[in-house]
Order: sequence, then structure tokens, then C-alpha cells
Amino acid sequence: MPETNTNTNKAKNVSTSSPKITGAIYYAPLGTTLPTDAKTALDAAFKGVGYISEEGVTRSQSRSSNDIKEWGGGVVATVQTEYKESFKFKMIETLSDIVQKAVYGEKNVTGKLDGASTSMMVKHNALEPVANAWVIDTVMLDGTLSRIVVPNAKITELGDLAYKKDTAIGYDATLSAMLDAYGNTSYDYYQAPAA
Repeated sequence: MPETNTNTNKAKNVSTSSPKITGAIYYAPLGTTLPTDAKTALDAAFKGVGYISEEGVTRSQSRSSNDIKEWGGGVVATVQTEYKESFKFKMIETLSDIVQKAVYGEKNVTGKLDGASTSMMVKHNALEPVANAWVIDTVMLDGTLSRIVVPNAKITELGDLAYKKDTAIGYDATLSAMLDAYGNTSYDYYQAPAA
């Protein structure tokens, strides 16, 4: 009797992630219609932030918990006290008004450098960052489309700006996700490549 193959390992499920050629990271005002799959075109309100540095996107998820102990000191239960999700990436199209508005807010950016307009001003101040909906579109190793939808998030941290001849100036941003109306911080969608 032939031996049954019980191997559940599948190399085809191992993947890397690259940005879509047409762009990878987009944002739009809260309330914009969100995609519910990996392939449907985004609502026109979504604006792409252009090139991202070679480090790509780093997604962080953290949970904090408390141990509940009985009188003798033994742990009888562990309860979650916090859940956080964030995304870190560096936007390197610093001359884009779309990038500047993502970082500093619509109210702080006037003008743009697009040929028709030749000047832009950006105000730096302590105004509270504005929350937006965000989408991160990538392509997996086998051509599978991957889309992360973050319905409610704001940029909460910015790295230092380096002004050097041999380094692209970029906004190293941390995007902190907040709960949506359904209690979720993000959604992952995948679409297999056409056969």
C-alpha cells in the first residue's frame, strides 16, 4: 500500500511583498468609500503618496496584558489591557503637495509644484494631526494582490529629516490605527493571480 503524503508544508504560500507599479500607499478623508477586496479600483478621493523608500512598510501589532493572581500569588487569569497596530514607512516624494498634506494636514499646505503652480508653502505648528483612511497595495511573489485597508488612522510620529547630498529627503512616518465602527483597526484582502 503506498504511503499517504501527510506533508502540509507548501512553498507556494511563502512570499515577499513589492509595491504595485502604479503606487502602493494612498489616503483619503474619513467617510470615503473603502474597498472590500484587493482588486477593485480605489475611490477617486484616495491620493497616492508616491515613492516609498527601499525599507518598504513595517507593520507593528502589540498587546499588553495583566495577570490576575490569587491570594497565594499564582496566576489564575490573564486579561488583555491594550491592543495597538501601527505602520511605519518613509515617503520620499517630498516635493509633492499630497505628501506634504498627509504629513502636515490640508490646512497647513498652500500651492503645489505641478507646472501650473510654481510655489508651495507648508506651515509647521502644533495642530492635531488629522485622521484619514489609508490603503496599502502590494503584489506578492506569485502575483497575488495584497491590500491592507486601515479605515481610521493618523500620523503620530515623524522621524528626523536629513538634508544631505547623497540621501533622499523623506518623511519617516508612523501611522497609528484606531478602531473603526466595527471595532477593527485594519483589514487584509488577497486576490490570487489569474490562471
